[in-house]
Amino acid sequence: MLSIDTNVLVRVLVDDAEAKQQCTLARQTVADASHIFVSQVVQIETAWVLMRAYGLSSVELKAVFEQLMVHSAFTIQHLHVFQRALDCFVSSHTDFADCMILAESQFACSVLATFDKKLSRQQGCLLLSQ
Repeated sequence: MLSIDTNVLVRVLVDDAEAKQQCTLARQTVADASHIFVSQVVQIETAWVLMRAYGLSSVELKAVFEQLMVHSAFTIQHLHVFQRALDCFVSSHTDFADCMILAESQFACSVLATFDKKLSRQQGCLLLSQ
């Protein structure tokens, strides 16, 4: 199994005219490997890059990530956490990273203490206020 970093995953997912050679190399590397591991850090960074640098909406990001989840070559670290974070992200308009933190907390049967008012509206959060 081959692990890939955020830059490689983004090049696989996006047709970037300014990085054609990298896109080609990334896609060929993934095709040759047959099994690709995507860590949680890469999941979070990829969400950020796709939204900030490439302007994807939350709905578009969800569609991209859903395709990644069902692709037989990709193994998503903690898939159940990833799915829950993605659902939270789309339904709450909270940052994907915050949704991932919440999902991890929920699977650890923990309450998440936060100062983030938007995140605190989610089940399993405790808003800390002064």
